[in-house]
Amino acid sequence: MSVCARRRVRGTHAFRLTTFALSMQAASVSLAQEQAPAPAHQELPTITVRGSNLPESPTGPVHGFVAKQAVTATKTDTPIMETPQSITVITRDRIELTGAQSVAQAAGYTAGVSAAGFGTDNRTDSIKIRGTDSTQYLDGLLNAVGFYNNTRPDPYALERIEILKGPSGMLYGQGSVGGVVNLVSKRPQAEAAREIGVSFGNFNRKQIQADFTGPIDADGKWLYRFVALARDSDASVDYVKDNRYYIAPSLTYRPTSDTSFTLLANFQKDDSGSMIGFFPWRGTQIENPAGQIPQSFFISEPGFDKYTAEQHAVGYQFEHKFNDTFTVRQNLRYSHSTVDYRSIYTAGYTGATHGWVPGSDIMLRRTIYLNQPTLNQLAVDTQVQSKFGTGPVRHTLLSGFDYQNNEITGRTGVGGFAAPINVFNPVYGNYQAPTSTRDLAPAKQIQTGAYLQDQIEWNKWLLMLGLRYDWSRAAQDNTPAGSRDDNELTKRFGLMYRSDFGLNPYVSYAESFQGQAGFNVDGGAFKPLRGKQWEVGVKYQPPGRNMTLTASLFDMREENRKVAGVVNGLPGTVQVGEARTRGAELEALVSLGRLDLIATYTYLDAKVIEGTAAEQGQRLASIPANMASLWANYRFSLFDMPGFVAGAGVRYNGPSYDGTGNNRVGGFTLFDAVLAYDHGPIRVSLNMNNLFNKQYINTCIARGDCFFGTQRTIIGNVTYRF
Repeated sequence: MSVCARRRVRGTHAFRLTTFALSMQAASVSLAQEQAPAPAHQELPTITVRGSNLPESPTGPVHGFVAKQAVTATKTDTPIMETPQSITVITRDRIELTGAQSVAQAAGYTAGVSAAGFGTDNRTDSIKIRGTDSTQYLDGLLNAVGFYNNTRPDPYALERIEILKGPSGMLYGQGSVGGVVNLVSKRPQAEAAREIGVSFGNFNRKQIQADFTGPIDADGKWLYRFVALARDSDASVDYVKDNRYYIAPSLTYRPTSDTSFTLLANFQKDDSGSMIGFFPWRGTQIENPAGQIPQSFFISEPGFDKYTAEQHAVGYQFEHKFNDTFTVRQNLRYSHSTVDYRSIYTAGYTGATHGWVPGSDIMLRRTIYLNQPTLNQLAVDTQVQSKFGTGPVRHTLLSGFDYQNNEITGRTGVGGFAAPINVFNPVYGNYQAPTSTRDLAPAKQIQTGAYLQDQIEWNKWLLMLGLRYDWSRAAQDNTPAGSRDDNELTKRFGLMYRSDFGLNPYVSYAESFQGQAGFNVDGGAFKPLRGKQWEVGVKYQPPGRNMTLTASLFDMREENRKVAGVVNGLPGTVQVGEARTRGAELEALVSLGRLDLIATYTYLDAKVIEGTAAEQGQRLASIPANMASLWANYRFSLFDMPGFVAGAGVRYNGPSYDGTGNNRVGGFTLFDAVLAYDHGPIRVSLNMNNLFNKQYINTCIARGDCFFGTQRTIIGNVTYRF
């Protein structure tokens, strides 16, 4: 059968899924045998019932949408209400009820956050915070390096997602001025819990997942967790798969209440393809005489196109409390990932004429791409925390030393071509794959940082002070000409007043830096991007109520942006660019009895205040001035049966521009919904995102291409807990 006669390639992995299910069933039977009731003559272990008034772990489960603790903003176990900087925690319950199938989707109901900037993209989670790219961490250690070198973390593997808004250089070293997205892995728990589930959805989605945790021995010194999933699915674009395999075993040894060592490992393989075609303005955003480009159109080639990513990671988290004063921690992870990325996409970045064959409204030009990077990454963070008093003043002093070593090698394609293709009647097969490959120039990034932070409490006042110094080196092709050294000092300051009725106003200042590759026409290395932010806000938590209300105003700036210019009479790149984002955020998180609620509003005035003539004074690309969202779900009984849940949400993104004041992309409003039954050992749910299947353009950029938003997804899930 010819390739053009096949509209879709639908992978079938029934044998692998069946084998996977049988292995998890065997594991659950084994666990049940291990935890069978003890003989009558033995003394049964004491059962501890956890009440809501017990301290919440910043890495553990949270019932509902309102977390009280977070570790990302301070690297200490600090209440969110006592952190003088904006941070949002997306809990496990929230991820499940909103039906998030990616980290970007989970972040969709968060003030200050615009997610999925490139629409449906299986290569990465694109999350912007306050108009700027974010930096992704996993369990406090850098996770994403460069572009398209890693797998995308699966929300099922996460206990929570913490989003720190604004610069974070003082704690984490180089990174985006926008902030940090820290993913917190599921970890072993002292209370036994086991679940296995299956889910089905549109685009032929089939998935099985399992999560087992609990004590191994009677004393509870050894705890385990095993998380796994397998997915066989098509995607919203023809000929593209969305398959995934994931396994994450973890083990905790807790000999005493003062010492804990957790070993974390994971393996993930993603088998997907090109979800975005870099389609031109005309045919997406602008009317095309022959018709608009179908959202399901596959511009690449079946049999050639793929995005296969595989990652192995292992690490540990260690903590020992010597006494009431001193605690030491060390977190470490090593990961190895490989990617085989082959794609054919729209060619010719020439603004309004981008993509189309001259004189044609049906034929798109194409270019071919092959890249096979390998990433080896080592990250370690060592901390010493001391709590002490100086008279009436209490201190939580944190000193730390961290190290990162990231190396990218691999192969890239040479040669090859792809003929233009008819958008409305595609005939595949007229292409030639790259004729050979060559080595990628090795790229290495090394960062060493030392930091000191003091959290000071006096009466109702909280003062946070922090300093960090980094030694950062980037080497390209192991040559002196391709090396860059960036040594930077970053600072942080925060002041908060704790009132008796739960209203805590604050002010803060923070800085960031991020190295930039390349050299100017004089041969000098580009200076790092430098960011800074002033923020004022208030956090309110009514006494005795499981809800938080936050409001903030901020002024965030980033300097040393690269722009086109003239150096010594010659065209080149200079660093005179500066972007400024002023804005306001409102966010409410509520979990009261039967009701969970999220309400957010964001205003962003994001402009280039120093740049090229085309950019000067223009809004930053793809950043709307206004965003808002509302989600609510309610638990109720039906026919005297408790456990039913119904919920709905609405998300609004205002209009945006391409960065030069042109090509306005209209705003859009999306609706989501959930129906669920959750009682006893059974949970059944039906999630619908983009409920009315609105077709919209998420982003258009000045170089000439646009990106479709996400189509409607419908996913039904059945989970059995035992």
